[in-house]
Amino acid sequence: MPGMSAPLPRLTTAEILAARGAKNALDPYRPYAYLVEPEHAASGRVEDVATLFLTNRECPFRCLMCDLWKNTTDETVPVGAVPAQIDYALERLGPAQHIKLYNSGNFFDPRAIPREDHAAIAERVNGFETVIVENHPRFCSEACGDFQERIGTQLEVAIGLETIHPDVLPALNKQMTLDDYDRAVERLLADGIRVRTFILLRPPGLTEEEGLEWALKSVEHAFSIGVDCCAVIPTRAGNGIMEHLGRAGTFAPPSLSSLEAVLDAGLAMNRGRVFVDLWDIEQLYDCRECGPARAERLKRMNLSQTPLPRVACTCGAGR
Repeated sequence: MPGMSAPLPRLTTAEILAARGAKNALDPYRPYAYLVEPEHAASGRVEDVATLFLTNRECPFRCLMCDLWKNTTDETVPVGAVPAQIDYALERLGPAQHIKLYNSGNFFDPRAIPREDHAAIAERVNGFETVIVENHPRFCSEACGDFQERIGTQLEVAIGLETIHPDVLPALNKQMTLDDYDRAVERLLADGIRVRTFILLRPPGLTEEEGLEWALKSVEHAFSIGVDCCAVIPTRAGNGIMEHLGRAGTFAPPSLSSLEAVLDAGLAMNRGRVFVDLWDIEQLYDCRECGPARAERLKRMNLSQTPLPRVACTCGAGR
């Protein structure tokens, strides 16, 4: 493909697994992290979200870029463990209007979250205005609509589209097609479930310019089929195989300038909420003088969903 530094190889699941390090030791009755964070809600207000990172069985889809496996178990957690994790976190967190139950995989995978626990989970979250979970398109079944009815409040499912690039998406080992994604969104919307989408900025196999171009094309596609929230994630190393691709010249993380550009352009679409992921944002600083101020601008834009002037810096990077 023109502009690529090297072709993106089709790596097998076995090759991806072989490049990994060790998982972290986890307690199946405790979430591995939890916090309350503000977010620009669908209502247009900035409201608090209790975000719980649940401990459970690893996702069966070994995506090329994923590092979430580090905080998963090899086996399904016992029935009752996930409700206990939710209790543990909520007893220690302050009040919030919304809750995210993120489980490093698929909420509706019965080998991750036992179906026997759905009723107990619903009892614990039905007081929140929105319950947000993450799920692969291939697990978007009637179970999603059943859970929406069970919780008696608004369900929102976050799905990783990653990219609509016709060559890169198949090479991510995500084991889905764009049609799979579109059908899952259609089904969720038909059940009255809101959808947010994760999109990668500069996945492997793309140059800096292509990374920005295809991230925006992916945001546009998601909005065109009814998604109302897009979260753009800078693709990062740290899972073993991405370091291998970096040495082969097939992957490099995006620049902070591209992250700024994707949020500027995404908000200008005025089609729905657009967030950029600021986790470990320091790794993208190309200038230690302007980097923190540029990151703060992105944080403020995430919360306000309003464009703000670019940060000027003597290094020229923020212009």
